[in-house]
Amino acid sequence: MDTYYFANANRPHTRLNTGVSGVARAFDQRAGQFGIGLVQGRATYTSQHVEAVFDLAFGPFADLADYGNVISLNAAAATSTSLAIKQACLTWKAGPKLSFTAGQFATHMGYEAIDAPLNYNYSLSYLFSNGPFYHVGARAQYAFSNRCYVMGGLVNGVDNLLDNNHAKGLIGQVYVSPRGGWNLYLNAIRSNEANTRASGTDTTGAYTLLDLTAACHPTPRWLLGFNAATGSQRGDFQGSGAANRATWGGCAFYTHYDFTETCRVGLRALRDADGRGTRVNSFTLTANITAAEGHLLLKPEIRTNAFNKPQFEKAAGGLKTTQTTAGMAATFKF
Repeated sequence: MDTYYFANANRPHTRLNTGVSGVARAFDQRAGQFGIGLVQGRATYTSQHVEAVFDLAFGPFADLADYGNVISLNAAAATSTSLAIKQACLTWKAGPKLSFTAGQFATHMGYEAIDAPLNYNYSLSYLFSNGPFYHVGARAQYAFSNRCYVMGGLVNGVDNLLDNNHAKGLIGQVYVSPRGGWNLYLNAIRSNEANTRASGTDTTGAYTLLDLTAACHPTPRWLLGFNAATGSQRGDFQGSGAANRATWGGCAFYTHYDFTETCRVGLRALRDADGRGTRVNSFTLTANITAAEGHLLLKPEIRTNAFNKPQFEKAAGGLKTTQTTAGMAATFKF
């Protein structure tokens, strides 16, 4: 589980870090007040030929993500226990190189994850906010060696428990490790996200996302990471309305250095654009301090965002293009 406190230099009267668009912060949205994130439990069973993963999440961040788990077309779905399921999937290890996975599984796209312990920075980037977060379907993975594999699959679509139409989405990944400590992932998804469950008439909602993720260790204590993504949506997106074409994309650089076994410091620099003239630069400086035999992770963090358009509230009224937050997050894990 994780908890946080971030002060906002703009002192917005709404006490939110999200800006007027509501998207300037993915999860840690509260300003000048204590907040909690996720309470998450994961169980994994592994044997020679099968693996099963059960991953449940609760709390404010789970409500924000909600994983798209709508099981009906009416408001009663909001009380569904499906909302707590982050992952529920099984993997059949058909051979030493070939495996098949089916169910609901975390997306292969991107550098950052929903799980707080898996991210170096506590606050999440705009590339993460663009999604996707998970898929429901089936995939196959074949390993040519321990330094190269390919994955492909069929899924219901993007962040949806139920399919929106008759079409299935295609996902794919190529992993290559040129040398020890160097990892490169090329990821893709293509699906029709038009919502035709009510009308029964299929329309176009062409969603495409390409993603490149890389990480390397120039030295044992120093890590460099990179993530770049470009996406587009033509037509309806899950019932939100038709659009001629929407595009987005960005890139992020990550670096951190281990000064000791219990203290690391890292920087994330990001540039993102939504294709409609909105651009943002973001810089995040985070320290990772490990305590309590590795079960407690403290993350003091400073983050600044600069938009090309007025976005953030000022205490005296009006809007400005920049925002700086500073605070601390604490994560417990075992």
